[in-house]
Amino acid sequence: MENSNTIEKRTTVFTSEELLAHWQGHRALTRRTIEAFPEKEFFTHSIGGMRTFAELTMELLGIAAPGMKEIVVGNTEKLKEHFDHGNKKEYLLALWDKDTEAINTYWEQLKDEDFSKNIKLFGEYEGTVISSILYFIDNEIHHRGQAYVYLRSLGIEPPFFWER
Repeated sequence: MENSNTIEKRTTVFTSEELLAHWQGHRALTRRTIEAFPEKEFFTHSIGGMRTFAELTMELLGIAAPGMKEIVVGNTEKLKEHFDHGNKKEYLLALWDKDTEAINTYWEQLKDEDFSKNIKLFGEYEGTVISSILYFIDNEIHHRGQAYVYLRSLGIEPPFFWER
């Protein structure tokens, strides 16, 4: 019989599928937040020297799907946070939708044992697969919160945060 001090007890809180659904719920809410912005203000409005929501959206686009691709495929590429968008919100929304599908595709290739692997994303950010994915989600929530402040300052009611 093993000593009880050497037995590791693990509890699964989320399945991989539940975590993806949670993340995609946040992505859908962020998409609705992008849609809520008037075209001009999406690219120009900021408060206190913070980046515009278009700039924040480009950061999110540069991290999520490319990060998932790197996790699954293993090819390291430099983080790209700027895109030629021609000041067209619809262009960034189309990229958002494309990345949402890419995340789903890469996610299907993850195995449960992959989540604990150590990685170095974009050649510079060390952690595990799960810590990186949680960062993707946390970073998106953070930037969406900034966008909510922007929308309120423009007199626009943001989407309800609980409707994911």
